[in-house]
Amino acid sequence: MRGSAAPAARSLGERIAALHAAARELAQRPRRPRQERLSGLHNPWGHGGALVDPWLLLDLCEDPEVLDGVEALIGPDIVLWDAELYLEAAAYQRFVEEGREGRYWPALPLQGALVLVPAGRSAQPVTCVDLARMAQEGLPALDPLSPLYVLRYMPATSHFVRDGRALANWVAMEEQPLINYTTRPLWLMRGEDRAGSDFVTGFSPSVPRWAGNQPKEN
Repeated sequence: MRGSAAPAARSLGERIAALHAAARELAQRPRRPRQERLSGLHNPWGHGGALVDPWLLLDLCEDPEVLDGVEALIGPDIVLWDAELYLEAAAYQRFVEEGREGRYWPALPLQGALVLVPAGRSAQPVTCVDLARMAQEGLPALDPLSPLYVLRYMPATSHFVRDGRALANWVAMEEQPLINYTTRPLWLMRGEDRAGSDFVTGFSPSVPRWAGNQPKEN
């Protein structure tokens, strides 16, 4: 065939299965990547592209079933701002118990939903969690030793703050020095941007240093 063709339709289960192998391979490495390197894996221009296929992850993030669950929690205007892989779900459990989920979210007002995607060998359901109720309701039952993808969404009625002096960004860079949310690209998954967030930053990679002014050859 010549020209373009629509990709084959995939179910949610097929989208998840396409990402399982990468998560398990990383979990089995003798030297695992630092957790900060597993943040923002949905970004095709980020450092995580060599670890997990970001296009497959974006495919999962925009799955209609996933977005339906998110919409039920935060409304019809949905922004994807982060996707992170935890090589053991127990590590994410500790992260939540320490009160760190939401601490670094650069969203004003602070609202959001998380989608937990287990990546173990046995099929487990995808769960949508309201950020505001997480402290009271806790997390669903997870296999502590299996990898876990955590997708982070905010309503487009909240503003994504890119000022590095803002409290959430300041604390994030102090406690997670390899992560910089101020340059994170955003995806408007559904609805409209109602808070004037910057959807341009992050989609234009920095020019390599060697591409600057070079001396002319004789």
